[in-house]
Amino acid sequence: MRDTERQAAGAKVLWHFTMSLDGFVAGPDHAMDWMAGISHRPGLVDEYVETTGAVLGGRTGWDHSPDAGAIYGSAWDGPVFVLTHHPEDATPGAGVTFLSCDPAEAVRIGLAAAGGKNLEVFSPTIGRQLLALGLIDEIDLHIAPVLLGDGIRLYDNPGGEPIRLHQVGEGDPTAVVNVRYRPATTAAP
Repeated sequence: MRDTERQAAGAKVLWHFTMSLDGFVAGPDHAMDWMAGISHRPGLVDEYVETTGAVLGGRTGWDHSPDAGAIYGSAWDGPVFVLTHHPEDATPGAGVTFLSCDPAEAVRIGLAAAGGKNLEVFSPTIGRQLLALGLIDEIDLHIAPVLLGDGIRLYDNPGGEPIRLHQVGEGDPTAVVNVRYRPATTAAP
């Protein structure tokens, strides 16, 4: 199954990540070097640049990569909101607003700033909280052909109930997605 449906703006709250096959969105200590050498379908990044109106992230991610200008390879420019309990000691950044409010209020602020485009959530912790509040419209994942084994998981909720999802697009919305890879060190037949 391939992602061929064009991304569209629609004032959605989009929890969006490239993720390792084993469910990590960042390596240990928020390392992102594991993404070197992976590719996306042609035009995909341009679609996100066009459809994203604002970004909502978390403080831990911001502290590890305090550069709002690097979003989508520096091709996107817009309001970035960082949700934090301690905005007073945050590293400032151009176009970045630090919010100290509940996640639902952060979404309201972000959607208003997005101007009818999507609010992209770039935080596993905030995404989990918004999912529990029923405020995530879509989860948009790009599965990279790599196993990290350690790092920051997309979704952690020990002891919580499973969250059932419906696949967007045509076909059975409850069908599993089949992904097949070979280790890169194995010669193809």
